[in-house]
This record gives sequence, C-alpha cells and structure tokens, in this order.
Amino acid sequence: MAETPSTRMTLWGLLQNILPFVRPYRWLVAATLVFTLIGSLMAQVNAVVLDRAVDAINALMQQPGGVVWKAAVRILATISIVLLSKEVIGAIVTFCQRYLGERLRILVSRDLSLKVVERVLSLRMSFFAEADNETGRLQSRIDRGIMSLSNTVNNFFIEILPLFTSAILALVLMFAANVYVGLVALCIIPIYFWVTNIQAQRMKGGRRNIFGGHQAVSQGILSILESMAVIKSFNRQKIEADRQADLQLSMTDLQLATRRQSYFFNGLKSFLEQIGTVLIIILTAYLVLTDYPGMSIGKIMYHVMLFSNVSAPIRQLHRIYDDMNDALIYAEGFFGILHADKDVEATGTYRPKQVHGDFCLNHVDFTYPGGTHALHDISMNIPAGKITALVGLSGAGKSTVINLLDKFYQPQGGSISLDGHDLNEWDTECLRENIGLVLQKNHIFEGSIEDNIRYGQPNATHEDVVRAARQAFIYDQIMQLPNGFKTSATQLSGGQQQRIAIARMFIKNPPIIFLDEPTASLDAIATEQIKASIDAIKAGRTVVIISHNIGQIIDADYIYVLQNGHLVQSGTPETVYREGGLYKDIFDASARSMNVDKIANAMHV
Repeated sequence: MAETPSTRMTLWGLLQNILPFVRPYRWLVAATLVFTLIGSLMAQVNAVVLDRAVDAINALMQQPGGVVWKAAVRILATISIVLLSKEVIGAIVTFCQRYLGERLRILVSRDLSLKVVERVLSLRMSFFAEADNETGRLQSRIDRGIMSLSNTVNNFFIEILPLFTSAILALVLMFAANVYVGLVALCIIPIYFWVTNIQAQRMKGGRRNIFGGHQAVSQGILSILESMAVIKSFNRQKIEADRQADLQLSMTDLQLATRRQSYFFNGLKSFLEQIGTVLIIILTAYLVLTDYPGMSIGKIMYHVMLFSNVSAPIRQLHRIYDDMNDALIYAEGFFGILHADKDVEATGTYRPKQVHGDFCLNHVDFTYPGGTHALHDISMNIPAGKITALVGLSGAGKSTVINLLDKFYQPQGGSISLDGHDLNEWDTECLRENIGLVLQKNHIFEGSIEDNIRYGQPNATHEDVVRAARQAFIYDQIMQLPNGFKTSATQLSGGQQQRIAIARMFIKNPPIIFLDEPTASLDAIATEQIKASIDAIKAGRTVVIISHNIGQIIDADYIYVLQNGHLVQSGTPETVYREGGLYKDIFDASARSMNVDKIANAMHV
C-alpha cells in the first residue's frame, strides 16, 4: 500500500484507532490506574525516609555526650520496618499492575487479530491482486502491526503511566520542599523532549524504509518456500540466496544507520539527565551551606532521589519512544487493512428461493488491478441447465470470465446478470452457496480428509462424505490409508487432492458448476472416472467448463472461443469447428498431440 501524507499515522490518530479495542476492558484500565497511583506513591517513600533518616541521625550525632544507641536503634528499626513494608506492598502492587496491564495487552492483541482476519475475509479479490498486497507483505503488515500495537498498549499502561505518575508526584514534592530546586528539575524536561522530537523526525524516514525492507524480505522468503521444487530443479539455489543476501545487506545498512542516529541522541539525552543531577546537587548544597530555611543535609539526598524519579522517564522514554515511533509506522499498514472500506466485497440483497443459472454478459470490459486488460467488450449468454465451454489459448481470458461470474471481481464496463437480475443486486453469500467451483489447483486445508470434503457442506454427515468420496472415485484410495478418512489431507498426492476438491463439489450439490481444468492433474484412468462422475452431476445444472481436453469440450452444448480477451467464435462445437479458425486449430492440435491416428490404429490391431 503506497504511503501518502494523508495515510501517515500521528500519535493522536494511533490512540484513536486503539481506543475502540481498549474500551471493552475499561475495568482493567481502571484497576491498572489505581495500582499505578499506589505504586507511584510507593516510589517516593525512599526519598522521604532517606530525608528524615539522615536528618535524624545527624541530629543524634550532634547531641552532647555522644550517640544515644537506644535512640539510634529505634531510628534504624523504624527505617527498616518502613522500607521493608514498602517493598512488600510495592511487590504486590507491581505484580497486580503488571499482571492487569499484561492481561489488557493480550486481550487487545487477540481482538486486533480477530478483527483483521474478519476484515481480510471480507475484502474483494482485487485487493489481493495489488502489487503492495502480496501474501508475504500482507503477513508482515499484520504480524508486525499486531506486535507493535500490543506493545503500545503495554508501554502505555505498564511503562509510561507508572513512570510519569511517579515523575509528576516527585516533581510536586520537590516544589513543595523548595521552589528553586523544583524549577531546575522542571527546566531539564522540555529540553529533553525537544531533543527527543528532533530524534524522531530525523529517524522517521529510516524507520519507514526498514518497515518496507521487512515486507520485502518476508515476501522473498515466502516466494522461495512456494517455489522450492522449481528452484532445485534448475539449480538456482545460489541465485535465490544472492537475491536474499542483497535484500538483507540493504536492510543491514538501513538498520545500522538508524541505530547510529539512535545511539547518538540517546547519549545526548543521558548527558542532559546528568547535567540535571549535577545542578540539583550544586544548588541544594549551596542552599544548605547558606542556611536557607527548610534545607538540610537530608534535603540534599531527598532532592537527588526525587530528581531520580523525575528523570526516570528520561532514562526509559527513549526506548518507549522508539517503540511508539515503530508503532506509528506499523499501524499505518495494519489499520490500512482495517480501514480499507472501499475494498470490502460488495453485496446486494436479492436472495431467491430457487436459482436456475441463466447468465448473461453484456459488453463486459475488465482490467485487473495490475493493469492487464483481460476482457474486451464480451457478450455471452450462458443458458440454465446447459453445458457451456470456454475455449482459447492460455491468457485468453477464460478464467477471468469465471472470476466475474463468481463475483470475485467486478467489470469496469458492461453488466452481468443471473436469472434476469444484475449480479450487483445478488446477495454474494447466496450466489456462492449456489455455485460449485473446481479449479486446476485447489487448496487443501490443514485437517483430515473428511474435514476437507465436508468443507463443501459443513452440516454433512459421515455418510454424505463417503458418498461424495465414491462419486469422486477417491473412496478406495482413502480406505487403503492407515487412518482412512482421518488421515491428514496434506499427505495426499496432487491428483488425490484434486479428487478431494471434486468431492467437495459433489457434497455441496449446487445448481451451478464452474470447472476450470478439473482433471488437469489426473492420470488417464482417473480422468475418465471423474469425467463420468461430472457427466452424471451435470444433468439439469448450469455448467461452465474450461478445459484443454477435447473430450470434455465436444460434450458442451455451446462453446465460446476467446483470443487475447476478445470473443472470436461461438456456437455448437460442430458448427464452430466447420467454420475453421482458432477453435479448429486448437481441436486439431489437441488431436495431433494425442496421436489420435496411431491410437485408432492400435485399437484396431
């Protein structure tokens, strides 16, 4: 997804986008805030105790006659009890605050994951066809988005709130004890934030480039995994390794450059913090030496420790700020998916009680998101209850027609209707419930063979699954497996997986069937068996078939011949063949490739 100034995330925008996911857990937020306040109060105890203890011990030592050990023991006992009690309470408070904060982070992370999956499933196919929305890039945007956003929740409720609450309380105590010391502490903070803002602005471009690099690396690795057989068969391991090395080297340079800037600014901010500490020590020592009212040796330690609490966000904020800036960048990609409203799959409201399957394409024009003009002014009538074949060379636009009929895409020009109603009027879920689709390469899900067949009809019984497996001529092979229908479907061969996909269609039993090279990966006997089963299920249904198998083409009632996205011929198989042209060329070439003459001679021997 291209990054434009209008889509770039701001901190306020980030919080607005996260808030709806946090709002359902208001009680967790409230409880976390209560424990945060208690913990912040506990953080000031050491400074108060040290102030009182130093002054009490100093006063004890100034008494004539030497140290009164009974009083000294009482002071030390009091200090020990207070500090140990503070540690016990602090441990309990910290546990509760961190546990509730982590619980909030986990719940928000879960809801983000569920929401993005729900949104991805609702998007149009054209969204996934865009160059920036390749599978690897989308996965990277989702994974890193969820990770960074959940870290933002963690940083805000577990890190930032306790730090800043403690800092504000410490600053209030410093002002209450001495206004001048409080002002010195207060002056350091805006300088630090100014430096931090400069750091963020200078590093933003590098972070954005690193994010893009992560997506490219993720997509590259996915491409290698999906193409492993081809890579090995051509001995191209080194080429792929070098390609990944180039991506990784580019990423390394970006990361090192970004880290150099980060460490420079972090060192500068640490230096500012130390300057603040030195100024506090010098000022408080001066005030003590000049007998300023209310100042004592204990107050020196008191103010130094309070300033340590004030500067705690300074010591931690650079890490949190880095995470927040990462979150701003990753959130752009993540919420870009959640807010892709224009890419949500359109649906109508028309849901008939019965679907006949009479399609009409009227001057349809279609271009894929990548710019490929796939169909030019296509008009077709696909009658209900008949078999229509789409014929043409590779890239002619045959599969595109099926994609449009199934509402995977919408044409840029012309219209498509089913049973007299424009496809845009049809409820998309209802439409697809009445269509059975078998592709040349079908996806097999993780799970058993039975689960994969039942995917076509979730409410089907085991008997229905067995019947579908028999119709797809895969039953006997399934029963030979050690675990039968419980066997993992991913263990099957390509041809067997194709039969599982065909069995899904049988169990769905729809009135409309789209077949895109359904027997391409099957052997001759399996092809004959499946053809017999498909012939049986074709009766009374609307069937659109794409096939290079002339035996399936000549069974069609009507054929449309496509060439480079144009409709060049149409009619019955016999009529179109007699016309000559592309269909005759394809038919004759198919016959020659099968050595029909030799096969005929062999059969007569």
